[in-house]
Amino acid sequence: MPKHIRPEEHTQDEVMFYDTDVGGVVHNLAYLRMIEKCRTRLAAQLGFDLCEMARTQVYPVVVRTEIDYRRPGRLGDLLETRGWLEEWGRVRFWCSFEMRRPLDGTLLVTCRQQLALVQMPGGKPLRLEPRAEGA
Repeated sequence: MPKHIRPEEHTQDEVMFYDTDVGGVVHNLAYLRMIEKCRTRLAAQLGFDLCEMARTQVYPVVVRTEIDYRRPGRLGDLLETRGWLEEWGRVRFWCSFEMRRPLDGTLLVTCRQQLALVQMPGGKPLRLEPRAEGA
């Protein structure tokens, strides 16, 4: 029986002026925007295609974010975000993220986000379809 691989995504972002504070350090909202980019691509692997979500009005929404800022990113840095599916429940699921500077491998940020599937516009939570173990 083949071993299932958990969905995983990698994205890269160059730190721009608008990502930083006056000291040239990446501010917290910029990290979350970069994580959002990675999470959106990861969601597509989980079956949440952007066009289909717009058509059905069913969206995975963030209900909790846990983030640790370990080292600062700086203006001009190239940052890599790695995201993966950590846990899949009946109504909610968790995705985890690490952000590193590939130039030296420094771990800058770790993050976990809990998401729920919601039918809009009413905001009604929906049950998740069961996933195969490890998928």
